[in-house]
Amino acid sequence: MSTAPVSVGLVGAGPWARAMHARMLAAGPETRLAAVWARRPEAAAEVAAEHGALTAGSVEELFEHCEAVAFAVPPAVQAALAPLAAKAGKALLLEKPLGPDLASARTVADAVAEYGVVSQLVLTKRYHPVTRDFLRAAAELEVTGARSCYLHGAFLGGDMATAWRLEHGALLDLGPHLLDLLDAAVAPITSVRATGDPRRWVELTCEHANGAVSQASLSGAVRTERARTTVELFGPGEPLLYDTAVIDHDEIWPVLRAEFAAAVRAGRSGELDAARGLRLQELLEAAARSAAE
Repeated sequence: MSTAPVSVGLVGAGPWARAMHARMLAAGPETRLAAVWARRPEAAAEVAAEHGALTAGSVEELFEHCEAVAFAVPPAVQAALAPLAAKAGKALLLEKPLGPDLASARTVADAVAEYGVVSQLVLTKRYHPVTRDFLRAAAELEVTGARSCYLHGAFLGGDMATAWRLEHGALLDLGPHLLDLLDAAVAPITSVRATGDPRRWVELTCEHANGAVSQASLSGAVRTERARTTVELFGPGEPLLYDTAVIDHDEIWPVLRAEFAAAVRAGRSGELDAARGLRLQELLEAAARSAAE
């Protein structure tokens, strides 16, 4: 198996691409940022120049210069371009959600399966040791109920108040994180219902395969001193609390990068792949349908 850095092309040059994807991939040593393409050529050129990468004139040109493609674009753009990258034989580092709706997410997951490429989701919290310790401890518990929240004020203004987030709200942006954690920590979610307005505040109630019930509060439009993500598990024993207040997010990126590169070199996806993304999108779709009803 080659130990050379995986050459990665980046699709996108917005705030999240600059702050996370480009910086992480260029830092190495497991990866190198080979090329950048974005709908705004000047933005792509700026990101590429900062990290010594090529500015691609098209996604097809990007594919020519990399082994893998990372996406840092709105869900609809990812859903349109990720199948093209899979068809070109490129490994995929995918953002959540896979697409703006279930049909587009299924198109991405089907392309990954059809062309047999490696895929990995940027579910950031899952790559932190604190999260992994929490999930290992949860596996030893008899959980009968859980409550959780993911709250911040990024939708109120600033770089992250992007058009797609303001349109779809917290359910599509924050929902994948909590649904993934609850599904993994409690038991597989068998049904989910939603109430509220995803652009302001939404509440989810999930039923799990082991009979447990969990609740999740989601909002990107509340003023908080810091983003707040907690999951608390309850049962016959002492509660188990997960709180991202103790997490240094800079510890996430080296783990994410190393595991993606290892998967590419091994030719085998890990647990957090496109199929997992599709599973989460099915839950999001059920929640959105419930809220609409």
